[in-house]
Amino acid sequence: MRMILCTLLAIGAPALAGPADPPAAPGSMAHRPVADGNGALLTWLEPAGEGRTLALRLSRFDGEAWSEPVTVRTGDDFFANWADLPSAHRAPDGSLVVSWLQKSGPGTYAYDIMLARSADGGATWENLGAAHRDGTQTEHGFVSMLDDPSGVRLVWLDGRNMAAGGGGHDGGGHGAGGDMTVRTNVLTAEGFVAPSTMLDPRTCECCATDAALTSAGPVVVYRDRSETEVRDIAIVRLVDGQWTAPAMVASDGWRIPACPVNGPAIDADGDDVVVAWFTGAGGGRVQAAFSGNAGATFGAPIILAEATPGVMLQGRVDAEFLDDGEALVTYMGGAGSVRLQRVGPEGLVGEAMRLTTTAPTRASGFPKIVPLEGGRLLATWTEVKDRTMRVRAMVVEE
Repeated sequence: MRMILCTLLAIGAPALAGPADPPAAPGSMAHRPVADGNGALLTWLEPAGEGRTLALRLSRFDGEAWSEPVTVRTGDDFFANWADLPSAHRAPDGSLVVSWLQKSGPGTYAYDIMLARSADGGATWENLGAAHRDGTQTEHGFVSMLDDPSGVRLVWLDGRNMAAGGGGHDGGGHGAGGDMTVRTNVLTAEGFVAPSTMLDPRTCECCATDAALTSAGPVVVYRDRSETEVRDIAIVRLVDGQWTAPAMVASDGWRIPACPVNGPAIDADGDDVVVAWFTGAGGGRVQAAFSGNAGATFGAPIILAEATPGVMLQGRVDAEFLDDGEALVTYMGGAGSVRLQRVGPEGLVGEAMRLTTTAPTRASGFPKIVPLEGGRLLATWTEVKDRTMRVRAMVVEE
């Protein structure tokens, strides 16, 4: 549901309804909220017992309170990462699908995307196994999920072609044995449509994907990787049953021989699409671009924020359409400042507003924000304090 947040983004401080912390324990991390009707689903990891044992937890916020959290899985073989997050999605049939990363071998970056499904609101879970069937001990992650007529579509980064290099990182650096790819498949009530489809044969190795549904079908954005190490944002679209060739949302020309761990965000409303992203080109900036034809073409990038001497932008963007055709973009500025900013297709940018401040480190993860009913939003982030992490949340009102 799209909410107009005029008061929130006018000059002056936003109205904060106060803390709405989820039932997450000290040490919790890797949070990810997703819209769920008039509320939000939140997944996270937290310590569970001795040693490296973690629990994957799920709770729903109805706009007023959190549900009693459920445990999807407990184990000591999670690949727990500050940027590559577990996620939940409510399928068209009402069931819940949850993804997480699980170690597949001794290599540091050998892990699979594992899935579970619940048909009873999270009381019990059916283990569905891996989202891919390549069997390589390589990187698989950065999952995006969205509705599909047959069930739930998953999009992910797939490192099976890196196997000859020992899994990317461990084989002497990313791409040592091949390239990271983007793949997709559909999870139905009976299982996966096989085989998965490759959307791009060469992509950035550890920048998150994102996906949205337009009036013309699903669209997927990710950070591409050229032969000359230019890593700009690309988009692919499913049109009349066929995936388009990758196209650039914009040509920033950011050449970097390493993964910046800074993926794009996308949202769609009918034919209208907004993409927000960070680029290190030109010293660093946060940008957004709009499309009025379901992602086929985009207008010129609109700069929301630029790095200044001594203040480095961290990016880590998120984006949501508002129901007046403009969008709300969230990002991390300097010194861990979490900001909200309104932007429209015509280039009008509202004043950047500070939501909160967290540690300017990897441990703080990716702040997220999702719309709630009644002109409110749920913002989540990882607080890092006294060497302890904890997932926090806040309701923001108009």
